[in-house]
Amino acid sequence: MSHSYTFDALPRPVVEPGEFAFAAVGLDHGHIFGMTDGLVGAGATVTWVFDDDPARAAAFAKQYPTARVASSEQEVLDDPEVRLIATAAIPSQRASIGLRAIEAGKHAFVDKAPLTTFAQLDAVREATARTGLLYAVYYGERVHSEAAILADQLVERGAIGRVLQVVCFGPHRVGSGRPDWFYDPAQYGGILCDIGSHNFDQILHYTRAAGGRVSMSTIANYAHPETPGLQDFGDAHVILDNGATGYVRVDWFTPDGLGVFGDGRTLLLGTDGYIELRKYIDITTDNGGGQLFLVNQNTQQRFDANGMTGFPYFGRLIRDCLDGTETAMSQAHALMAAELSLHAQAGATLVGSSSHASVLTP
Repeated sequence: MSHSYTFDALPRPVVEPGEFAFAAVGLDHGHIFGMTDGLVGAGATVTWVFDDDPARAAAFAKQYPTARVASSEQEVLDDPEVRLIATAAIPSQRASIGLRAIEAGKHAFVDKAPLTTFAQLDAVREATARTGLLYAVYYGERVHSEAAILADQLVERGAIGRVLQVVCFGPHRVGSGRPDWFYDPAQYGGILCDIGSHNFDQILHYTRAAGGRVSMSTIANYAHPETPGLQDFGDAHVILDNGATGYVRVDWFTPDGLGVFGDGRTLLLGTDGYIELRKYIDITTDNGGGQLFLVNQNTQQRFDANGMTGFPYFGRLIRDCLDGTETAMSQAHALMAAELSLHAQAGATLVGSSSHASVLTP
């Protein structure tokens, strides 16, 4: 049995060409392309790019011809037309770039993990409160996934009642050719801080909680003794301030037989039903990614979310920068997700065999 739901209209560009200029500074992670595509799709124009690697900056400019290659970060900061700086630098460097953008009177848009230390968190909170400028975060597993956006619309319509628990699985594949910082927890922040931050964002968002506490967390290097700084497994249990709970498990154990980087799934348990998201692949079927499964008192349905929602976050972020609002994501939420990831990482129990005892927490 199926049930009919109405959904939001697909988002459209929110500004005219040239009305909202932004720059990309720090291209260490490929997420910068998703961040840029999202903003450009919502009407923004990327006008500058800077990276310490000139070849990387040149490749970005070739892909986005409106972007000029800057000779320095300062050249970008000095341009009064630039309203926002987007960065996917090494995680430990993102806060400093974002803070320099804010001090130059520009909004910051940083890849997850948005920061790696409590000192950085304090500095960002102080700067945003003092200036009113945004330190926006690209929690792409929610804001750049149509299945995740569709789930939000269904929750908003009461399809599963009050959300009681969110369970997130974020498996990834290590692959080859990773840079040195990928194996240094002081630079990537640890597994729960880094890829886990996606999931703390989802837990807070879907439960509509404002905060919470980490009741348990673990990290391990189970199978990569040749790179002892890599944490290849992490999990955490969170108790939210509204009584809901969350669980996250992240790892680097995607087998080669899977056709995508990871079988990312999110499960929402509500008082009147549940939702499962199969974001990147629906194994053994031809459905592809972007699948949402809904079961409630009226129906059991599968939705192919591809093409259903678009990505409204980016247009809302642009308007927030222009209008002084927080419709895309509140600043408090963005930083609370980061804070939970820091607490989970800092309080994690190291598990695994003694041969892996050299794994360090940041």
